[in-house]
Amino acid sequence: MDERYDIVISGGGVAGLAAACIFGAEGFKVLCLDPTPPVTLREAAGSDLRTTAFLQPARALMEEAGLWEVLAPHAAPLQIMRIVDAGGPEPEARIIKDFNASDISDLPFGWNLPNWLLRREMLARLEALPSVTFRAGIGTKTLFTREAEAMVGLSDGSKLRCRLVIAADGRNSPMRQAAGIGVKTRRYGQKALAFAVTHPIPHQNVSTEVHRSGGPFTLVPLPDFEGRPSSAIVWMEDGARVQELAAMDVEDFEAEMLRRSTGILGPLKLETRRSVWPIINQVAERMAGQRLALIAEAAHVVPPIGAQGLNMSLGDIRVLRDLALKDRAGLGSVAMLERFHQARHREVQIRAAGIDMLNRASQVSAQPLRDLRAAGLSALYSAAPVRKVLMQMGLGAKG
Repeated sequence: MDERYDIVISGGGVAGLAAACIFGAEGFKVLCLDPTPPVTLREAAGSDLRTTAFLQPARALMEEAGLWEVLAPHAAPLQIMRIVDAGGPEPEARIIKDFNASDISDLPFGWNLPNWLLRREMLARLEALPSVTFRAGIGTKTLFTREAEAMVGLSDGSKLRCRLVIAADGRNSPMRQAAGIGVKTRRYGQKALAFAVTHPIPHQNVSTEVHRSGGPFTLVPLPDFEGRPSSAIVWMEDGARVQELAAMDVEDFEAEMLRRSTGILGPLKLETRRSVWPIINQVAERMAGQRLALIAEAAHVVPPIGAQGLNMSLGDIRVLRDLALKDRAGLGSVAMLERFHQARHREVQIRAAGIDMLNRASQVSAQPLRDLRAAGLSALYSAAPVRKVLMQMGLGAKG
């Protein structure tokens, strides 16, 4: 029980590592734990083939943490968000609407990076921060809190003390469960395939969502791969269909990709393995407990629509960091954590509800409902003030 830290972070995914970098850059003594050793090579078994789009506010946070300089060379800018409705009788693009960042900003909406690469660069950054320790292969198991500190039990049988525990340990968060904080979960019967492709037509920094049924087929720009234009794909469908797609041989799968993408970037060539992820919408009943703050998927899980997932998580970290800097002596106090909960929980609930609505609309299969969805897209896009407000909200701006 001799080990003492300012902050213990449970979870070494992208959000947990980001939190460690951000608090470490401010001089807090931080321990970040993850039961699974991080995979930092694209081709390695278990690598996270999803990508993260860092929206404008997230980039600013990465700059403050000393991360953006090393991430920028690997990032693909997202200048245009393109929505394609392919909900007619045949999978053809019948409506294409572009939301251009230049309408609201001099910068792109965001910058896209592979998750496995983010882990690699964040771990390298942690090694340069003297106040941060990262331990792989060890997780958190128990949590006992009192007014002055928290005591955390680890999977190796050891225990330690800290002033604040940050739970970044996923949708089944051990720390959230240890604190007795419940969640509200919505299930869709969906899964998502995540993988990377190359294609003959350059993406021109356009992120494209193709809507038909089952969920969006999203192509997000990546830097060129071996001299060819490349994109990350998240393909959401009903669970049984995803399992069928995941089991297809490559030639048949590429034919299905071409059909589902409406050929918007030409024939798509699979360049990685296909990973499968379950889709849920989940929000914790509270984002804080005694000496505990919930962030990322420990606090909220949303379908991968509109690049909101990790950007919501970085919003959690930004608020928590700012509160910690205002009162370092009060780190982890009841007052600090109540302010954190009040600042984040309602906004998280609103964003989760909005993404839920968009996902349900993207799932519809009946032709009349798909036609109604297309009409709604056209109506929203045609009203320029509404279009600008939607783009600002997507970046996290508050009205």
